[in-house]
Amino acid sequence: MIMTLLIALVVIIGAILLVVAVLAMRNRDPLAEMRNNVASAPQRDPFDEVTGAAEFGPDRLAPGAIIVYGATDYVVRGTLVVQQGPFTWYEHLLDGGDGASWLGVEVDEGQLELVWWTSRKATGLTPQSVLEFEGVHYVEQERGHARYVSHGTTGLPPEGEMAYIDYADASKQFRLGFEGWSNDDSWEVSTGRVILPGELIIYPAPPAPDYSV
Repeated sequence: MIMTLLIALVVIIGAILLVVAVLAMRNRDPLAEMRNNVASAPQRDPFDEVTGAAEFGPDRLAPGAIIVYGATDYVVRGTLVVQQGPFTWYEHLLDGGDGASWLGVEVDEGQLELVWWTSRKATGLTPQSVLEFEGVHYVEQERGHARYVSHGTTGLPPEGEMAYIDYADASKQFRLGFEGWSNDDSWEVSTGRVILPGELIIYPAPPAPDYSV
């Protein structure tokens, strides 16, 4: 009798475990598992994967670094780390020379892109798909929203959101950009030129800050 009860108890427990297992399989979220796997995967530094890009990575270009461009020394007074989904780029605000300049640094599709930007005031421009400015014909390339983290002196909160619209001429060498910041409906306009890594000399400012977003 006791043996029969034990066997019945084992069968009942086994049945319960089987039901629990089936329910767990049904409640699986494959997308959630995929996101967790991606999040737990080791993050690769894109600057290490492109020849010559490490010179301009966040461990070297940071507030306090010096950039020599032409015959002028520029000091990085602040850095914005901008992130949109899996994409991250850097905007280094500079002191030196004439006007407000900043260096855009990005590794995109295995290519290092450096753009020397100059802030422009009172342009009278408003975002449109095609724009003409100072004799250059620009066509919209991309627009979107991103979030940023501010390091050093940028005039912005420590973190926030921004909107951007990017333009380029036919050669892709000349750029026009609109940037809008949180709680502000106005646009900041900048013009830029793509430059080569060999045009710059970088004197890093140790220690570099943690640029985790």
